[in-house]
Amino acid sequence: MPGRVEFYKLCKRFVDEKDVPAEVQQLEYYALAIGHHIGVVDCLASIMAMDKEAYFKWISKLPRGKARSKLEGLARWGELEINKEHVPVLIAALEEANASFLPEEKQWTDCLLRLLYAMEKEPAIYLVVRLSEGASDYCRQRTDGR
Repeated sequence: MPGRVEFYKLCKRFVDEKDVPAEVQQLEYYALAIGHHIGVVDCLASIMAMDKEAYFKWISKLPRGKARSKLEGLARWGELEINKEHVPVLIAALEEANASFLPEEKQWTDCLLRLLYAMEKEPAIYLVVRLSEGASDYCRQRTDGR
């Protein structure tokens, strides 16, 4: 089961100026303020990466529930978004399971917890988690019926 899992954090946003006429410049500020993605480009920065097998071993140590299900969704979808709505359950699950993590898993947990705490203070931040196998492999699997 080769592959890599990579975590990305929203690092900045900008509006594609060619899509926003000058007479609706207020729309630009409104779109940025509420986070709509029409004409808004999100720039993501890689913050953490690990082998796919290590990722699933790590999250298998989380207690069963919403947080674990959320992170296990990566196997099905190949990508997932973590936003402000997911923060409380993820923090609780990571803190509960922290004693069972191996040293490297504790480093990942500490990194993810720092990001989640930052998201509590600034809800516009979000994370994207992706499998390196990408959409083409995912689509091929789905069309093969697997």
